Amino acid sequence: MLRKQMYRGKKTFRLKKESREVFFCYVFIRKKLPVTGSVDTKKQKFCKKIKKMKFSKYIGLATLCMCLNGCTDFIDNAPDDIITIDMIFDDKTRTEDWLAGVYQGIRDPYWDYTRYDAFEMLANDITPSQGWLPYWGSDCGLGFRVGQWEPNSGWSGSYWTMSKYIRQAYIFMDNVKALPKQNVTESDVETMKNECRFMVAYYYWMMTLVYGAVPYFEDDMTSDSPDLMRGQKSFEWMIDWLDNQFLELSKVLPDSWSTLYGGRATKLAALALRARILLFAASPLVNGNEWYLGFKNSDGEERFSQAYDANKWKKAADACKQLIDEAEKKGKGLYIVNNKENGKVDPFMSCYGATMRTEGEGNNEIIWFRPKGNYGDWEQHGTPRGCGGNGGLGVTQSLVDAFFMEDGTEPILGYNADGSPKINPNAPLYSEKGFSTKPEYRATDYYLMDGYNDSNYPDVTPERDGKRLIVQPNTFNMYCHREPRFYLTVVWNGQWFKWENRNTNFLYGQPDGGPTHDAPQNGYLNRSRVSLDYIPRDNNHPYRPAIIFRMAEAYLSYAEALNESSERMSHKQEILDNLNKIRHRAGIAEYGTGTDENGFTRIKINFSDQKEVRRLIHKERRVEFVGEGVRYHDLRRWKTAHYGIGNLNEQGENPDWGVNGPDYGMNYYGTEYTDQGDNAFFKRTKYMDRVYPRKFYWYPIHQSEIDKDPTLVQGPFWLGE
Repeated sequence: MLRKQMYRGKKTFRLKKESREVFFCYVFIRKKLPVTGSVDTKKQKFCKKIKKMKFSKYIGLATLCMCLNGCTDFIDNAPDDIITIDMIFDDKTRTEDWLAGVYQGIRDPYWDYTRYDAFEMLANDITPSQGWLPYWGSDCGLGFRVGQWEPNSGWSGSYWTMSKYIRQAYIFMDNVKALPKQNVTESDVETMKNECRFMVAYYYWMMTLVYGAVPYFEDDMTSDSPDLMRGQKSFEWMIDWLDNQFLELSKVLPDSWSTLYGGRATKLAALALRARILLFAASPLVNGNEWYLGFKNSDGEERFSQAYDANKWKKAADACKQLIDEAEKKGKGLYIVNNKENGKVDPFMSCYGATMRTEGEGNNEIIWFRPKGNYGDWEQHGTPRGCGGNGGLGVTQSLVDAFFMEDGTEPILGYNADGSPKINPNAPLYSEKGFSTKPEYRATDYYLMDGYNDSNYPDVTPERDGKRLIVQPNTFNMYCHREPRFYLTVVWNGQWFKWENRNTNFLYGQPDGGPTHDAPQNGYLNRSRVSLDYIPRDNNHPYRPAIIFRMAEAYLSYAEALNESSERMSHKQEILDNLNKIRHRAGIAEYGTGTDENGFTRIKINFSDQKEVRRLIHKERRVEFVGEGVRYHDLRRWKTAHYGIGNLNEQGENPDWGVNGPDYGMNYYGTEYTDQGDNAFFKRTKYMDRVYPRKFYWYPIHQSEIDKDPTLVQGPFWLGE
């Protein structure tokens, strides 16, 4: 049974399920360590009494308990009605604690998005080992990848529970007040109320994002509410409401917060979420999608509009432009680090720092973040088993294929019906045969290869002529001559692992390979957002913010919205400029003609071909946001998630590889470091079959919720095609 455990000094207690929500709101600012404990009979009785109280009363009691050193003693001896809601909001500390609780529902963009929310599992970039399923149980998204997902499936990532944070926000707004003697001014009160408004809108957006149509409440949803069963609002209604809310909030929220209060709502965060929401609303999944004709709420209203509206793309573009303009006025932009040797952009350290550096370290790319993320599990599970990790968190072969070459060309243009790749004949640097004989050096301060010393190659050193070693000899040619973001993301078999001063060995029966669930299921591990200073055996995980939105997304979203708008041809240069900002920072050739600032010959594209420009923008988003929770919702909104290798869409096109059908990788059972023969490791091999029917585009409402409220209507196709 799930439970919330709280720590106060050396004393502990464990609440039963019915009371855990009481304490859930506390740990955002005042972080406490979870420990085990037991519940005696007296505490059980007390919990039962709390359950009978009105919510606004007992959550206040809980907050007070957590502010007292002798919490368990207090619970043992306190009368039932000692605390009132007024006593909570008559105290500055308890008021701040409640506000912290409102923020607590923000999902962690590291481990929550991966294990629990299933955003990464259901996408096609990050791939956890399916061997973890028996150990993780059903409380994760692993089963969803193979179709084991029904309305009665339970897991921690259910976004339906965000309603409790909405409730906490409403209670806060109804009761917060100025406390002049405690230096809480009317201005402070107004700011905190606006923060709660922001969080209410954020939670409603996250619910709308995954369910499509959701119930909407304008009050605290207590048992005194006159109409608890009120059905759902349509997707269109929710988008209009969210649009207005975030636009209004962008005018009243603070520009920024001090480091001590980092992660709280700001004007730019409101504009960023608004831009993201409107881009989703303009996309094919919900903009004139005939799939959802006849799917209505209980009041007879269509859940999704059936009419395509081209103006939605313009609205999304305008929202992105407003965000970019306001952000750049405040000094925001792409995080750029120049190389110490040549003074040019260091793409390795720039792309690395965009997600790993804090605002205090000069990362001006961050728009909104969660102060703390579970990057410990993220890093540990991406680390080879033989190096002190739980090495089963990998990346897909299709992601490996998606990264560009160092000259900016595409190595793979698509896939045949049998899963074989369509290798680009105009990418001379790419090969899937043989192994490298020479080292590769790049002008960078990226120090992944520190400690490398191979007597077989005496002329290879970690540093040479002001450059650093990136690829050592005897590397499978598929991984050579790739762009910087590739090396920041992919751990392949035979790659140097500096923390152990050895190469990884994923061969079957070897230290980092099978047979075990803690091995790369498809021959790769993940390095995206893994610290260069992470020391696996010391369990050292250097701090970094859990970024929810950064400027790179604003630029690429703006380029996409302009390309889809009816005015795209008049915005050619703007589209290219925003797309090229990302490529310039990534250290690869820009699109266009002539020579770019990095000295590359620009790559010519046929701008009149909207589909081609769309494809390139989609691919750029994929390799830029690996592991950040963006990819899955991109596949959803583009309506391409249900496609797989060799599938054609309604227009006869082969879209970006979705998540339905076979997944490929290197040969998990390979015992030889070669690309030839039955036992070769380096050969494309199917490792699993994904299942993604149309109903998966929206999370199902759990059947228990529908049983409680007959006005709720299940998501499209979950009751049958």
